[in-house]
Amino acid sequence: MSKPTSRAMGHSHTLQTHLVSPQDTNHLNTIFGGNILAYIDEAAAICAMRHSSEIVVTASVDSVDFHASVQKGEIVNVEAWVASTGRSSMLIYVHVSVENPLTQEVKTTTTSFVTMVAIDQSGKSTPVPSVYPETQTERDIVMLAEERTSR
Repeated sequence: MSKPTSRAMGHSHTLQTHLVSPQDTNHLNTIFGGNILAYIDEAAAICAMRHSSEIVVTASVDSVDFHASVQKGEIVNVEAWVASTGRSSMLIYVHVSVENPLTQEVKTTTTSFVTMVAIDQSGKSTPVPSVYPETQTERDIVMLAEERTSR
């Protein structure tokens, strides 16, 4: 079966949900930043594997912007999309939001760009399909990625 040459962003969109428990928090009862970083890396890898149908490795965490803290008992939603591709690399946009289960308030806590590279069974980089947006949210993500790379 041959691989597609292009895939829609929605094909690999990834959503993970986590409940912040006491063991996830520091002395301020906010989540450890390292936990958020681990969530970002995992969601980016899943998204990249779905897009490429290959094993992937993290090449770089290009940016991580923390916007708000996450409190014990809140629900963390981690979403990832392939924003752009190279020959074997995929730039993944990750958006982390937090939801208060009592008030239903939702706010952005973290945004990140992660570069993942597809590798074959021998550990060599391997080509990935290009990516295209279908929704306004996806077009906005592509624009964010373009702005980031044009700096």
